[in-house]
Amino acid sequence: MQSLDIKPTVGLIACCECGVAIEPNPANMCSGCLRSRVDITEGITRQCTIYMCKFCDRYFVPPSAWMRAELESKELLSICLKKLKPMLTKVRLTDACFVWTEAHSKRIKVKITIQKEVFTNTILQQAVVVEFTVHSQLCDDCRRAEAKDFWRACVQVRQRAEFKKTLFYLEQLLLKHSAHKECTGVKPVPTGIDFYFAKQQEARKFVDFLMTVLPCKYHYAQELVSHDTKNNTYDYKHTFCVEIVPICRDNIVCLPKKQAQQYGNMSQIVLCLRVSNVITLIDPNNLQLVDVQATNFWREPFDSLCGPKQLTEFYVLDVEPVNNFERKAGHGYVSKKHELADVWLVRSDQVGMSDAQSLSARTHIGHLLSPGDLVMAFDMKNCNVNNATFDAMNIDNVPDAIIVRKVFDRTRRTAKRQWKLKRLVVDGNIVGNETASVADEFQGFMEDIEEDALMREKINIYKDAEKGPNVDGDDAEDHPDAPTLAEMLDDLKFDDEEMKEAESAEDDEAMQE
Repeated sequence: MQSLDIKPTVGLIACCECGVAIEPNPANMCSGCLRSRVDITEGITRQCTIYMCKFCDRYFVPPSAWMRAELESKELLSICLKKLKPMLTKVRLTDACFVWTEAHSKRIKVKITIQKEVFTNTILQQAVVVEFTVHSQLCDDCRRAEAKDFWRACVQVRQRAEFKKTLFYLEQLLLKHSAHKECTGVKPVPTGIDFYFAKQQEARKFVDFLMTVLPCKYHYAQELVSHDTKNNTYDYKHTFCVEIVPICRDNIVCLPKKQAQQYGNMSQIVLCLRVSNVITLIDPNNLQLVDVQATNFWREPFDSLCGPKQLTEFYVLDVEPVNNFERKAGHGYVSKKHELADVWLVRSDQVGMSDAQSLSARTHIGHLLSPGDLVMAFDMKNCNVNNATFDAMNIDNVPDAIIVRKVFDRTRRTAKRQWKLKRLVVDGNIVGNETASVADEFQGFMEDIEEDALMREKINIYKDAEKGPNVDGDDAEDHPDAPTLAEMLDDLKFDDEEMKEAESAEDDEAMQE
């Protein structure tokens, strides 16, 4: 016998409300009538609020997190749904999407589709649009940055020196490389500068920058601010103390005998030519140059014999160039930009006096000197120096004087200077306590830049638009070689007056047409 597959048919019934034929269900109502009687969206708010930081454009994620999200992105959608999560505990979320809204309206519309079992085996699905209003609220990081006095890490830059030339050089390096952009505050102190940061990583990155541009070392310390015993978390303030070598440009140093031999049998009394990422020393007796690394200096430190305040002005009586100078075997690198010369000097306040005492000195700037010039030198014969290394030297190896630099007319140099340097400005004030003495030291720093081309290569020099072209016919010997136009940068400024004139010209043309 053949079996017959008989499919059962489901009979239709009339809806108890509207009479429409429907399949039987526990409610005996159609979907329209069921939706009109039962609202599964009850308890879901149609208006909600989310918070965004107006400085960093991050959204607040409860309880304490902040997340960066673009408009109509899945990250922003997750933030909105987390806000609705307590209201969706009794329903099932099946779909969610954005409804387009204007970007500047501070309104975000999200359409969600939910399902709920209203009766036995009866599931109702419904869609609802929730409008989120975006309110502004500062995040913790931005609030701390706006407070100005808040910091989690501090970098204390110190130099035990009388003059601030190295700190001025550091200021120009910071401006060129924008290494201070993460600072929340900068505070000058008598012996250096304090830099404050909101994060320890930013401070450590700043310290790494200092270690690459200056010969220095640092010490690290931390201070406990608070401690949560429940989750075993600690809150610290971190401090990095960076110590720059106490040697500045134009300082005379006295090297230990063993150390001078290691540098190529140099003289023990040498002159600091410049301080960059290394300390460059030059021997005025034979033009030998040596670059002292920071690690070598801190391993075998040497002190400064005298600074710029101990220099005396001398009058040059006579200059004799030293030609065919024979150096000892094993000497180091010899400078090609300097020339040896024997110079006879007399104090400038004793010129013309019968009892004036003349001194002889060998110098490395023989190409700049001529009889009648003024120089700044250190009188070794009549000085009073408290230095154990200098006291142990043989008196025959001590020169009468050490010439540091030639004296130029500062007034003429300032008038001829057609370039300028930018300063580190924080909160409208120049960092460094711009007193009269500091301003005078900064002028000396600018003069050092004019005399040292290698230093100019590492910083930014800008054209001074306030000064016109130099038409003075003075001799170039009266001042050192100034920075060329190729070394200067144009100072970018947005002139609103020119823009207004251009706009007014366009309006006149439009009216004429």
